[in-house]
Amino acid sequence: MMTLFTKSVRRLGLVGVVAPMLVLAGTSCTDLTETPHNALTPETAFKTDQEILAGVAGVYATLRAVEWVGYITIEDLTTDVSVVPTRGSDWYDNGQWLDLHRQTWTPNSSGSGFLNGAWSDMFGAIAKENLMISVISAQPASAKADTILAELRTLRAFDYYMLQDMFGGVPLVTTTELKQYQRVTRDSVFKFIESELLDARTHLPAAWPASYYGRVTKGTANAILASLYLNAKVFKDGAALGTAATASANSYNSCSGVAVTGGDACAMAIAAANAVIAGPYSLSTAGNWKENFAIHNHSAPENIFVVVHSDALSGALGGNWPHRTLHYRQLNADGGPWNGFATTAENFTRFDAGDERRGMWLFGAQRSFDNGQLVTDRATPTSDTVAHPLTFTTTIPDMNAATEAQGVRFNKFPPTPNVAHGGSETNDFTFFRLSEMYLIRAEAENESGASAAALVDLAAVHDVRDPGNPVAGMGLATQQQIRDAILNERAIELSAEGKRRTDLIRHGKFLSWTDAATGVNGVAAAARAANLILFPIPASQIASNPMLVQNAGY
Repeated sequence: MMTLFTKSVRRLGLVGVVAPMLVLAGTSCTDLTETPHNALTPETAFKTDQEILAGVAGVYATLRAVEWVGYITIEDLTTDVSVVPTRGSDWYDNGQWLDLHRQTWTPNSSGSGFLNGAWSDMFGAIAKENLMISVISAQPASAKADTILAELRTLRAFDYYMLQDMFGGVPLVTTTELKQYQRVTRDSVFKFIESELLDARTHLPAAWPASYYGRVTKGTANAILASLYLNAKVFKDGAALGTAATASANSYNSCSGVAVTGGDACAMAIAAANAVIAGPYSLSTAGNWKENFAIHNHSAPENIFVVVHSDALSGALGGNWPHRTLHYRQLNADGGPWNGFATTAENFTRFDAGDERRGMWLFGAQRSFDNGQLVTDRATPTSDTVAHPLTFTTTIPDMNAATEAQGVRFNKFPPTPNVAHGGSETNDFTFFRLSEMYLIRAEAENESGASAAALVDLAAVHDVRDPGNPVAGMGLATQQQIRDAILNERAIELSAEGKRRTDLIRHGKFLSWTDAATGVNGVAAAARAANLILFPIPASQIASNPMLVQNAGY
């Protein structure tokens, strides 16, 4: 075991892995009476240190599936932050993108394919985590083995965090046993996540050497805990929220008064956020917010937990945000981006003109990232840039028939110019950053009656990004005003980081946001059905595992 921990393995999440063929509830295999001949178990594989190291690295590699199209994308696409309009013959894809954005999904609708993919990807990751936990647990005891077990348990807890956020109660699988499982309650999943993280954080380091960049730390475990506790009311009572009989689906769900291990959930959210804030992180200074998402953001001061992307710009080892959103003609080395993702006018207008975060958006006349020259749309000759430049508009009048140029585009994770790399970018994707810990602490403080402290934490983030519009001048006097300001700040700070759906559910606004006051783009102005608080269990998963029970309302 010693060489497993003494080898310097830079960017652990990028090492290859032999994928374990384990069968979990919800996979397509339903014959569980025999172990498949190619199944990997603690007894049949991972006999050498190199194999073990590759297996652990493979667990980290599963995080990339969460981005595209998984939990992170779905979290924003179902809200006012992100939309993929149909552009001519592009991006219709049987209506699946707008099905999610308009909240019209069912267990069998077009958008349910993404839900099924997210379910399968996360349970696939859990299979790998359970296998490697079994492997490491069978090794001779050592402090270093405890550390790597804590890493694996933290990653598994995060997978369950995302699963229960999306689906509520899910099968709770912690072994490599080949069988089908029934769902447990959402509260049971909550308690499992909490227990795993509380124990794991005691064995994790505050930081790793640079050669182990990307591995989870105490800060990672505490950041997940802080978010878990802030959403405790929703996560523990999620089944009740998804029924038409409750008003909670359309009202704020405070962490105050919710009992968790150690006391009140708000107090525990504050404690977990405190632990992160006291750690080896710092807020970006004025004018430098973009360093957290830059092409080479591996040493960004705010980033706590990231999906590690390769510097090699190879294949599936990178992110693809620029290709999702930029126009076909804005990058040429790779054959052009895909011209899909945009934000709504409602979200874009939240950003003040003097706020440096407004720089994450592309609007107006557009230029090539390769040479800085103006570009045109595909209907115009490339040479006709003066008379007909490509101009991104803030509105999308008809998402069923958008033009190439309609919609403000994301540029939070900027592209690498003049390099052919198959749409894979080097920017590490940010799951948790320090700024969110300040905003979590602010919200929990406000719900605990400490409004002055909440305003200090809100200002710590907002004022450095938008100094011309300080929090002190906003006239925030009541708990509700502060609550609304924090939600607005989270939308500005965390757009495209996969937080919006969870935020809107906690604030009772997920069922009532609109693309426009009239709902002209298909997002109804009236509140939607409460069952949409949870996604349906994908029909294919229920078909393969009869022990699964569908969420209410589906």
